[in-house]
Amino acid sequence: MNIGMIGPAAALGLSALGSVLGCGAAAQASIGGWKKCFANNKPAPFMLVAFSGAPLTQTIYGFLLMLFINGSNKDPLTLLSAGVFGGMAIGLSAVFQGKVAARSADALAETGKGTANYFMVIGIVETIAVFVLVFLLLML
Repeated sequence: MNIGMIGPAAALGLSALGSVLGCGAAAQASIGGWKKCFANNKPAPFMLVAFSGAPLTQTIYGFLLMLFINGSNKDPLTLLSAGVFGGMAIGLSAVFQGKVAARSADALAETGKGTANYFMVIGIVETIAVFVLVFLLLML
């Protein structure tokens, strides 16, 4: 068995796991925000859908990392490490991006203001996943 082949699976699997958890948290908050709006006869912002989907991109980063690990001729331990630690970092970025998106959804539903500010903060959390992907690609 080549332990290096666990790396590509871990890169995608852990990244996707983070996206699931992040999207789940943000989607629940979006539904709660819409409920508050409907209960108060306020317009329900469709923008909450974008908050719900923000952590999805980390799955794409995990997929890209998986492809680059598969194409690398580094030693198996390096490939395993890149997949496990890269997937964990990208996945955790998605989890916390979902938490930020959840708070953003709640705030936008309550106030109707601040959309651009919320997306800037969501983008900051996303940047960590991009950095991890780029730095690992340079290493591979």
